[in-house]
Amino acid sequence: MRQPVFDLDALRSFVVGVELGNFAQAAERLHRSTSAVSAHLKKLEHQLQQPLLIKQGRHLQLLPAGEQLLSHARQLLALNDDAWLSMQQGPLTGRIRLGLQEDFGESLLTATLGQFYRAHPKVQIEVKVARQAQLKQAIHADQLDLALVWHDGFTERHHYRIVHRTPMCWIGARDEHSIPHFQAHDPLPLVLFDAPCLMRQQALDALDQAGIPWTINMTSHSLSGIWSAVAAGLGITLRTPFGLPANLQVLSNTPSLNRLPALPELQVGILRSTHTPSPALSSLEHMLIQDLLTNT
Repeated sequence: MRQPVFDLDALRSFVVGVELGNFAQAAERLHRSTSAVSAHLKKLEHQLQQPLLIKQGRHLQLLPAGEQLLSHARQLLALNDDAWLSMQQGPLTGRIRLGLQEDFGESLLTATLGQFYRAHPKVQIEVKVARQAQLKQAIHADQLDLALVWHDGFTERHHYRIVHRTPMCWIGARDEHSIPHFQAHDPLPLVLFDAPCLMRQQALDALDQAGIPWTINMTSHSLSGIWSAVAAGLGITLRTPFGLPANLQVLSNTPSLNRLPALPELQVGILRSTHTPSPALSSLEHMLIQDLLTNT
């Protein structure tokens, strides 16, 4: 009996469709027709003899089989892409100037960049950890080659790629005694970055739309300052789960703050200074995306 084999093109259509949350966008990204991408999904479901996902409104919901296949598919595609690169090129060399926000800095610096350096020791990497506006400015000034950023509505389509979606969350101290308690009409105490800041504006807009009064008890230039102030009980903040310290928690299920408004997802993307990246830059970009998707 012939051993069943997954079609890598079908797996790629599945993974990109799930990552973008839309198979029509996946077709555009992969330069295929929508019907071809749909056929890939049906092929995978036929091979496995079970559905992989369902559509809920405008969103795609992975079923248990889809979640399991997504994990395997990412590994298979990563292995395929790495093998192709290694066979097409000699040892990677050069210099990469990488920009990261503090949210990603600790986890990606210790894991992804360490793995990349061990695989490609002849590539020199310079890392700049900064705020969103600074990273975008550095990309446009050709001071960075690659930056991992939040999508805030800018329209650089040639060099920008959305790679992930993550929830925005209200975050407070894990110690219940350090979470601010307030009456129904008291202003909500906040700890936020100073303006301009995408998540600061999202927090204030959401509270205003819900009719919830607020007050900013502290602003900070650094994420570590935000985390420390929230842990000390000065207020709550709004961020994503990336890099959340152990002494903080997502407050979605906290009874004392059950009037907090729901929040939209935030898109995470790769911003490049060039449309034609070097082999080393392509390899690092691929590794960053895979680790980002695998560990969130």
